[in-house]
Amino acid sequence: MGDNEIGDEEDLSRVKSDVGRWPVFYYGVGHMLNDITSSCWFTYLLLFLADIGLSPRDAAIVMLSGQIADGFATVFTGELIDRFGHFKVWHGAGSVLVAVSFSSVFGGCLPCRIFSTSSVVETTSYSVAAAIFNMGWAAAQVSHMAMVNCISLNSTSRVVLTSCRNAFTMVANLSLYAIALVVFSVITGKSHADIQNQYRWIAYSSIFIGCCFVGIFHFGTKEPRLKMSIHGNDHMRISWAYWFKKALYYQVGIVYVLTRLVQNVSQAYLAFYVIQDLHMAQSAKALVPAIIYISSFVVSIMMQEVSWTGQRLKAYFSIGGILWVFCGASIILLPSNMKVYMYVISAFIGVANALMMVTAVSMQSVLVGLDLNGCAFVYGSLSFLDKISCGIALYVLQSFQSYVSVTRYGLGLVPAVSSLVGVGVTLTMKLHTHSGSLTKPLLE
Repeated sequence: MGDNEIGDEEDLSRVKSDVGRWPVFYYGVGHMLNDITSSCWFTYLLLFLADIGLSPRDAAIVMLSGQIADGFATVFTGELIDRFGHFKVWHGAGSVLVAVSFSSVFGGCLPCRIFSTSSVVETTSYSVAAAIFNMGWAAAQVSHMAMVNCISLNSTSRVVLTSCRNAFTMVANLSLYAIALVVFSVITGKSHADIQNQYRWIAYSSIFIGCCFVGIFHFGTKEPRLKMSIHGNDHMRISWAYWFKKALYYQVGIVYVLTRLVQNVSQAYLAFYVIQDLHMAQSAKALVPAIIYISSFVVSIMMQEVSWTGQRLKAYFSIGGILWVFCGASIILLPSNMKVYMYVISAFIGVANALMMVTAVSMQSVLVGLDLNGCAFVYGSLSFLDKISCGIALYVLQSFQSYVSVTRYGLGLVPAVSSLVGVGVTLTMKLHTHSGSLTKPLLE
């Protein structure tokens, strides 16, 4: 038996076994920079642009430009990763681009200092910065998500890696809101310059924290060796048509897109809702989201102890979707004189978010299975649909903002309807996980 065959057998045996605690931790922190900047993006971008004077439609254009650039970059990155591999190279390059460009989004309009200040110049400047930021974000996201399938073939281990990643997403979000709470308390936003200074400090602090965790990820995580060696051909790439012929690809795609729509749209309008509709204190812009992410973090940690099957993925997603339907209805009907109940609703939203996101991403791993040579395309193409649909949804909602308040519908109705449809699609799925790999939890 040749050395290559022995190496392939060792790789195959390694990735079918459970992944240890430290590899799970090192992998889980790898998306922190993306997560903390994304949280700032969806929570505060529209609020920031409104505070500095952009119209709702111009703010929507900035958001949409970023989402479109992100969407196309995910497909492009996924295709290149499937062809050439090197997950960590793509992740590192994307992280550098995120760190450099994100400060430009909240750092003020640089062209406005050179040319005359106008809505066209401002909108164009912020749109370009948003597009560059999202291209880097896409490269880091797709490489990190696709890496799961090449770290382990064990279905439970894949869910645990995803669950740990989601747990640190919650840590990233909580870090952002802790920073925001301090900044909003220390720096008063009385003038245009003060408002820009607030968000500039939030952005710089977020980048610093995220980059620290990116360093930990690259230090502790090894480049997966089995990318294509299991199939015995280092150059054989699965064509796109292979996935387009699978009914499960479309089902998982719909569920994932709807799940991301639930989280992104609700996050974008949460700050507006608590301030404008419920008339809560300014600190609620940080406190209410913090409650959501604390409960989501706890649930994500608990989900690491579950032994996973396809039926359990469907069941847990359905529970989360139904919870969001009730939360959405409560948000729509909640009067301002009962605003204290928003803290209770927030806790249930966090539980629902964790249940839906961990299982929706894990369904992608089930879809990929052993077809590792096309895994990056799956994550890239589904992320493309996610970005475009979210961008269009926010643009449509913002376009009506000048005529009627859409915050209740953006936070309540859209996520509730999306969750309900997602549950319906989930019930039609046939998720087949590999036998023998789901006998016990990973973290015992």
